[in-house]
Amino acid sequence: MYQYYAKWIREGKLKVNSDWNKDLKIKFTVQDPCQIVRKSYGDEVADDLRYVVKSIVGEENFIDMTPNKSNNYCCGGGGGALQSGYKEQRLQYGIVKDKQIKVTKADYCIAACHNCHAQIHELSEHYGGNYSVVHLWTLICLSLGILGENERAYLGDDLKEVAVYGA
Repeated sequence: MYQYYAKWIREGKLKVNSDWNKDLKIKFTVQDPCQIVRKSYGDEVADDLRYVVKSIVGEENFIDMTPNKSNNYCCGGGGGALQSGYKEQRLQYGIVKDKQIKVTKADYCIAACHNCHAQIHELSEHYGGNYSVVHLWTLICLSLGILGENERAYLGDDLKEVAVYGA
């Protein structure tokens, strides 16, 4: 989907806008999902993912992790790990990802993969990350001004009221 989102944004078919974050200056980083980036399409899809993210949050509000793209670290939540029953081992493995996110000092980590989202959310809570985790589609909808009030569960207090119409 990242490639389609990028294509549609470039073609003007998906009219996202980062103006909502112009004054807020909320900082975001992005997790590169293992399956689609490292194991499948590589840096090309990672570049498209970054294009989408910068289009929806503002280029000046994006902080990339190091390493990133095809060299980014696994969060430890994929491949059935979330359902394996080995929670402590999964969290211990994920400490590398938690530290990597903390170094960026980003307010949010964008996770385009559901497994990454669940794992990173739990890592932030477990290790006191002080960063929120948000799905990519949530921010796309926010940037389009169509994110419903009932779709804001993973937004921090700084974003809960952004682009809520009729409030």
